[in-house]
Amino acid sequence: MSDQPTWMREPLHADYGQSLRIDELLYDSKTEHQRLRVFQNGTFGRILTLDDVVQTTEGDNFVYHEMLTHVPILAHGAAKRVLIIGGGDGGMAREVLRHKSVEHVTMVEIDAGVVSFSKEYLPMLSQGSFDDPRLNLVIADGAAFMKETDAKFDVIIVDSTDPIGPGEVLFTDSFYGHAKRAMTDGGILVTQNGVPFMQGDELTNTMRAFQALFSDATCYLATVPTYAGGPMAFGWGTDSDARHVALDELQTRVAVSGLKPDYYTAEVHRAAFALPGYVQKLIP
Repeated sequence: MSDQPTWMREPLHADYGQSLRIDELLYDSKTEHQRLRVFQNGTFGRILTLDDVVQTTEGDNFVYHEMLTHVPILAHGAAKRVLIIGGGDGGMAREVLRHKSVEHVTMVEIDAGVVSFSKEYLPMLSQGSFDDPRLNLVIADGAAFMKETDAKFDVIIVDSTDPIGPGEVLFTDSFYGHAKRAMTDGGILVTQNGVPFMQGDELTNTMRAFQALFSDATCYLATVPTYAGGPMAFGWGTDSDARHVALDELQTRVAVSGLKPDYYTAEVHRAAFALPGYVQKLIP
């Protein structure tokens, strides 16, 4: 028997990849849509991969989930209805539902298998959010839901995979147009837009669509260790002035919310919109 460790290699980019040691393989199954694996890693705890691409980890998911939820919700200041596209592991719902002012959350996940195995193998991500009465879980294609819904939302969070396979349709101009139609006045749309240093086209294409739709279209950044290759970008689209909420007002909103985040602070919120030159150049 070999004592050599087993490693998972994630060849996400043409010229660059990362490797994560598999201490214990906990789940390995191919669903109708994708291959799901969960394994244990000494640094990151439990790791979820879809088609050998890291989706989330027990160790660093807080960065991603806090920044895609607290930034738009606290910037909005009065969000009561939130839509999550994707997010089947429950981490995004977990953070949205920490806001007691949020009255209703609709979560649209294409793959029921992701939800069921996340409840069993990644319960530390959802932390009971699937049982919250404010959550309405819809198993459906996110793009189709967005096109057909008559509901309106104060904040829409697109927690998608990268624009390949099932996630590709969530990066189209028509999808963003349908999202805007489903927003209330002053609503905010935020999206996962990859690592700009490695995936510049992904950000550029989204920003081009956002600029055609919103008076304020930009992105903000956060560093998620397992989303390797530099800071990660989150698209921001709104017709409001919410991006420019003053620091003291944000600090007040955080205090009133009672949140105790591990990454997000009012200061980080403001600073996240300060973009390095190479990222600015990716925005048309």
